[in-house]
Amino acid sequence: MFESTWRQHFEARLAAATVYLGAFLIAGVFVWIVGGLLESGISKLSFSFLTESPSDAGRAGGIFSIIVSTMLILMVCGLAAVPLGVATALMLAEFQSRNVWFDGFVRRSLDLLAGVPSVVFGLFGQAFFAKTLGLGFSILTGGLTLACMVLPILVRSIEVGMRGVPVDYRLGAAALGLTRVGALRRVVFPAAAPAVAMGMVLGLARATAETAALIFTSGYVDRLPESLLDSGRALSVHIYDLTMNVPGGSENAAASALVLLLMLLAMNGLAFFLGKHGLGRGVVSS
Repeated sequence: MFESTWRQHFEARLAAATVYLGAFLIAGVFVWIVGGLLESGISKLSFSFLTESPSDAGRAGGIFSIIVSTMLILMVCGLAAVPLGVATALMLAEFQSRNVWFDGFVRRSLDLLAGVPSVVFGLFGQAFFAKTLGLGFSILTGGLTLACMVLPILVRSIEVGMRGVPVDYRLGAAALGLTRVGALRRVVFPAAAPAVAMGMVLGLARATAETAALIFTSGYVDRLPESLLDSGRALSVHIYDLTMNVPGGSENAAASALVLLLMLLAMNGLAFFLGKHGLGRGVVSS
């Protein structure tokens, strides 16, 4: 009996130690990456670096036009992906078809999209948006391509949020005489609002870090875009170009990577904050 208890205690301690070791290793990798970027690029970070456009192929100047292009690409991505993602999630969570095969097909399609490499999305965006639709290498092409990429994350997050709303909310809305659409608008959707917002933020965070898809769609031009049909260089593409194609651009690449990392940390922090609010706090009275 004593030996069995000692063995169970040892296994529990070993499991806990393994879990903590894994967590420390992951944190260590993150600190290592951030430390390397700080060592290489912190000297380049300044207000002028954020407010000036690149010069000398990116070796000098700043990243103002790059940030503007990145924000415009994310704006197009969000405007295209959010309505489609919300509608699909509502269909899967609230308006399930009587045809089980169709629902399963939609879910399998989302799973397949989630596993497609970004370079494949880039080739698709170049062939369809740039050539077939005639949008060319542009911010609009890059944003629409990223919208296709973030749909799986967006739909799944919103669907989980919708399904997490207690059934009692729906029953209470029906007892008060609300129609199904009225219950969704006044009860279910407000209750799922934190999860919906978190899905949007996580989807845009993934889009912010994409490189391969944007190389084939939004292009390399580093000047300030005048319209959505202009080519624009995203921050991730700028980092890639400085590292791979511009001798002497490593310091500016590291500084740009720090800016990108700060953007991603802010987005993930916002998603965590929204997720901490939980469900049911956004319900409005009828």
